[in-house]
Amino acid sequence: MKALLQVFRFRKVALAVADCFIVIVAGLIANFILTLMQDGIGRTEMVISVVIGTVCCIGALTVFGAYTKLWRYFNRKDYLSCLYGTAVGLGLASLFVYIIRGGIPLRYVLLHIVISIIGVCTFRYLFKSAFIELTDAGRKSSQYKRTMMIGAGQACKVLIKEIRNAQNSPYAGDKSTAVFDPVCIIDDDRSKIGKEIDGVQIVGTTDEIQKFIEEKEIEQIVFCIPSCLEDERKRILDICSDTNLPVKVIPFLGNLLFDDAHTSLLGQVRDIKVEDLLGRDPITFDNADIRRFISGKVCMVTGGGGSIGSELVRQIVKYHPKQIIIVDIYENNAYEIQQELLMEYGDELDLVTLIASVRDYYRMNQIFQRYHPQIVFHAAAHKHVPLMEVSPMEAIKNNVIGTFNTATLAQYHNVEKFVMISTDKAVNPTNVMGASKRCCEMIVQYLAQQHEGKTEFVTTRFGNVLGSNGSVIPLFKRQIEQGKPVTVTHPDIIRYFMTIPEAVSLVMEAAAIAHGGEIFVLDMGKPVRIVALAENLIRMYGKVPYRDVKIEFTGLRPGEKIREELLMDEEGLQKTGNKLIFIGRQIDIDPEQFIQDLRELRDAAAENDEETAVAALHHIVPTFVTPEEFNSKNMATVS
Repeated sequence: MKALLQVFRFRKVALAVADCFIVIVAGLIANFILTLMQDGIGRTEMVISVVIGTVCCIGALTVFGAYTKLWRYFNRKDYLSCLYGTAVGLGLASLFVYIIRGGIPLRYVLLHIVISIIGVCTFRYLFKSAFIELTDAGRKSSQYKRTMMIGAGQACKVLIKEIRNAQNSPYAGDKSTAVFDPVCIIDDDRSKIGKEIDGVQIVGTTDEIQKFIEEKEIEQIVFCIPSCLEDERKRILDICSDTNLPVKVIPFLGNLLFDDAHTSLLGQVRDIKVEDLLGRDPITFDNADIRRFISGKVCMVTGGGGSIGSELVRQIVKYHPKQIIIVDIYENNAYEIQQELLMEYGDELDLVTLIASVRDYYRMNQIFQRYHPQIVFHAAAHKHVPLMEVSPMEAIKNNVIGTFNTATLAQYHNVEKFVMISTDKAVNPTNVMGASKRCCEMIVQYLAQQHEGKTEFVTTRFGNVLGSNGSVIPLFKRQIEQGKPVTVTHPDIIRYFMTIPEAVSLVMEAAAIAHGGEIFVLDMGKPVRIVALAENLIRMYGKVPYRDVKIEFTGLRPGEKIREELLMDEEGLQKTGNKLIFIGRQIDIDPEQFIQDLRELRDAAAENDEETAVAALHHIVPTFVTPEEFNSKNMATVS
């Protein structure tokens, strides 16, 4: 029976047979009532009326579309088609009986119509309930989830329509297309409360989300307001996150895709990501500027296999460079991005993948001589703070010496632009990694101030990158998935965050608009507490922080700051065409003293003299202080 109910053709036939029975019984009831009042019609007129009435009624119901509706989603408008079909059908039948028999009592016709309408509509209502109960038995628990929709706008309407189409398609058993069962809608426009969208009622406002989750036994939430302002988006997603239910979102309006590969909204609904809670809009950039800058150029990316470098390569390729050169010392990463690009672009892309270290001056010079890059993106660096505290020589050799090698070679070979990727840890550094990156910034500014050759040097500085190698998010995910406690170093630690695509877009935009010597700084909004990030991620897994998943505080790691900064005290800010990108003022560097200090640092690192090298790093970067000194001053200011 359950299998038959799920066949639409069988349901149409069953419904038509039921309507025939209802019309016949309604005629008998109508005549019986009139007979009790001594006003019934004869048996012959009765038979003719019922037969013609049944045929005409089924025909009219078909014309009005009563058999094209899906029972699960019958709503008020669909019941009207039954009312009109029944009334018109029996009205026509009465006209035919009048022509054949010469007359039929009007009171019988009206009573027959009223009883038939009540019967047809009541049967549909009862059958809808029974149908849902039968067809959903044992299915929702494994496939469909009772879903609350946030936002009663156009996106919600389109999404519900697509959900229904997916559920009733031949592929409805595919969980990837039909995992939603819309139960209710939440919207802050109180004038909409009580109304319906395709049979799904708008029940309340966002302040009542928890109430209706309990009342409607909701299993998941879909946030479907792609144009929502960021502050409001964050407020609502915070409420949703507190429910401990899985939350899915429709991407920002500007990120929605409608092309040959993305024809529906349902396919773009995704799990909520941590970046949805960062408290700012996604950063946007001028693609036209970047296209003019990259198109037809030979571009080289050092560290091209890393998380930032590989994303740089992916985005550069979209702007049709003449050639792209990946340089990386780690062959596995280089191989992976190489194969990814060859699979996607094939022979259309002139791709060169080279295994080389930026420490090796002569190898890098060989690469510059052979390929003549016009634009160099320098992403190669050691970035892991605690590891570099243990092995400071490696940070100095790879970051400082590697940057000096690559940058001076770029200048010597007349590269058009050299773009160095820095970090907020370079600002008032408390660790060797941050100090080494500050030294890299000084190298780039030193070369820019020499005005030798035609190379324009630029630095981009941003905060932590979500999802990059070594970031907290992959670690938190592994800990949650393995059932282990999530480890956070300190309850008050805060960081600035951005996504990998945003970080790379900043680099591209900086390269396009730079004139030499600038440090580009991104307005990354409000800093985020790491513990809040961990709590939200746990909730996204449908678990309760501290109850289902413990959060343990392990203490600040070697060299770790309680909070990061994006700008040094001596740097001012200058606006750019992008309201979220600023330029830090150039700092004058004494060229003779700087080169002498740099030489001492290089020599100490080459001899693996850790004590002398770290002291030299403190000397060359005067803002380099111990973490204890920095944290003691800033602990009280963290709120």
